[in-house]
Amino acid sequence: MKVWTKEITFPTSKEIELVNITSEVEKILEESEVKEGICILFAPHATGMLIINEDEPGLKEDILQSLQRLIPKKANYRHDEIDDNAFSHILSALIGTEKAIPVKNGRLQLGTWQEIFFVETDGPRERRRVVVTIIGN
Repeated sequence: MKVWTKEITFPTSKEIELVNITSEVEKILEESEVKEGICILFAPHATGMLIINEDEPGLKEDILQSLQRLIPKKANYRHDEIDDNAFSHILSALIGTEKAIPVKNGRLQLGTWQEIFFVETDGPRERRRVVVTIIGN
């Protein structure tokens, strides 16, 4: 069994945005030469998260707007007394910072329209990271 770990790094340009990282994950999978196994993704950030969904501009805007309605940016959060990003931390706790995707025949087993996104809610940032670990044969 092989274990292959690499890191994707990238900047974000907006306070709130979705960054499609699918092609970078696919490149790492190809480098690993794993044909059957699992791809584990982890965003080591308290204010960044991962989702899998469709890369359609209207839907992406709907997702971002819904996140802001779900957890408003300003709501007298106690954490905002020391750092003005409590809503980002709360969203990260709810949405999560990790994903696991099966690998079959050397390909991520994503659905037809599924893409992998880093969700930025505390940007812009010069450097965000996602750790990609491929385990398999």
